[in-house]
Amino acid sequence: MKDGDTAIVFLGHDSMFPVKVQHGGQTQTKYGVIRHSTDLIGKRFGSKVTCSKGGWVYVLHPTPELWTMNLPHRTQILYSTDISIITMMLELKPGSVVCESGTGSGSLSHAIIRTIAPTGHLYTVEFHQQRAEKAKEEFCEHKVDHLVTVKNQDVCKNGFGVTNVADAVFLDIPSPWEAIGHAKDALKVKGGRVCSFSPCIEQVQRTCLAMEEHGFTEMNTLEILPRVYDVRTVSLPVADLGKGSDDPSSSGMDRTSKLSQASVCSNPPQDVAQFKSGVPLKEVVGHTGYLTFATKSLF
Repeated sequence: MKDGDTAIVFLGHDSMFPVKVQHGGQTQTKYGVIRHSTDLIGKRFGSKVTCSKGGWVYVLHPTPELWTMNLPHRTQILYSTDISIITMMLELKPGSVVCESGTGSGSLSHAIIRTIAPTGHLYTVEFHQQRAEKAKEEFCEHKVDHLVTVKNQDVCKNGFGVTNVADAVFLDIPSPWEAIGHAKDALKVKGGRVCSFSPCIEQVQRTCLAMEEHGFTEMNTLEILPRVYDVRTVSLPVADLGKGSDDPSSSGMDRTSKLSQASVCSNPPQDVAQFKSGVPLKEVVGHTGYLTFATKSLF
């Protein structure tokens, strides 16, 4: 870690926060004070740091996933579940050129930059001036500003400012159907992929109509709903099924009768076995938005 770096102070899976490492700086935690000059600067990311009260924390590198969980929210953001599908369906890879609007809090932007580095480039457009300036500042602090160009303009009126250079376009704006023409112009002549994120199905319908009008093909809409299971180990009695089938004195009728008796027996057998049980949680993460993908036609 160096002076000026961003780090994630990890107290637990449900308790972490970002800090800017500064010479002479201090960070207060429930385990005591972290002194940047002696506890952070010069140490490797992932180090276990002892605080002034004797407790300890981990100080982690701000990966896109950790940054998504800890970034300052200026807008609603995309989380890793949707981001992973976007990265796959847009076929992003090192060297890809991507156009994005709007930048928002920069959650998706950081993930895209990590994927297209070291030779790709992200052109991201944000309508709100203060948000655009703050995003540009964060990209500089995280030392990825050479991989991204931030523009403050209305993508629905002025487009992305580039033509026939992008491998993929991502739209996260209230009226994406107004930007489909500009997305087509930004994509390479030989085709490319576009994705639009919208919370309402009516937005999806209008966007699909606009995509069809501009000659896009392979349109499909996805909604990602994770289902988390609570996995635990349970102990269950092993049923006494009676004599085996190789016993000549045991007929099929006898085996069926003994199985029934074992299943309703009030005194369970002594043998107990352990099994893994998975039960879905009662409360699950609900709807976030619809992801609509399409391909620019080659003709």
